[in-house]
Amino acid sequence: MNPIVLIPARMAATRLPGKPLADICGVPMIVRVLRQAQAAGVGPVAVAAGDSEIVAAVEAAGGSAVLTDPDLPSGSDRIVAALAEFDPQGRHDVVINLQGDIPFVRPEAVRAVARLLTHQPACDISTVMVAEAEPAERSNPDIPKVVAAMQPDGRSARALYFTRSVLYGDAPVWLHHGIYGFRREALERFTAAPPSPLERRERLEQLRALELGMSIWAAVIDEAPISVDNPADLERARAYALLPRHKEPS
Repeated sequence: MNPIVLIPARMAATRLPGKPLADICGVPMIVRVLRQAQAAGVGPVAVAAGDSEIVAAVEAAGGSAVLTDPDLPSGSDRIVAALAEFDPQGRHDVVINLQGDIPFVRPEAVRAVARLLTHQPACDISTVMVAEAEPAERSNPDIPKVVAAMQPDGRSARALYFTRSVLYGDAPVWLHHGIYGFRREALERFTAAPPSPLERRERLEQLRALELGMSIWAAVIDEAPISVDNPADLERARAYALLPRHKEPS
């Protein structure tokens, strides 16, 4: 297995315009994501940028980036475009899609999605999930949930469905976080297909893969990464960056 990590990013976010370059204690957010991905050590890392400003920031930090069409409809389409630029020969058979707005994603989460594709031959797409931290999360439509068949190890599961709806019962509710590992042929098949009925209904693109008959597996992670979607999230990320273990070395 020969993975590559690609981070899609564009400036035109509705709720927080320009967020890839949002300053988090002196470091642009996209650079923080880049560094966490590099620390995972699973393969080369590059940013699939929708804007030249992002490319400039990444390259100034010593990273790799490629400029893609800003009008591409999704992050998955953006990484396919970047992959054609970075790896036209097809050397990388696994592509990890790491969102550009999770500045403190743990390197272990990136390693976990790569590991699932190694250990589960039937897995087409891997991702991560975390147990709910409080009851209110299971009824929050902004937090996707995973209906999963847990494996005996308690650290991985085969995903049966993803939903924004409320899940009931005494068992833990698993919350989905959008870090994906694709086998390359699965990525190409996924992005070539139109949005599916369930995808449109739930507004969750991973349901397209399930409707195509693909197998998705999820690794359990112990801490949900901070996702920056709005100004309040950005302030929370800045406060988190000030914790001693997250300060940048001088």
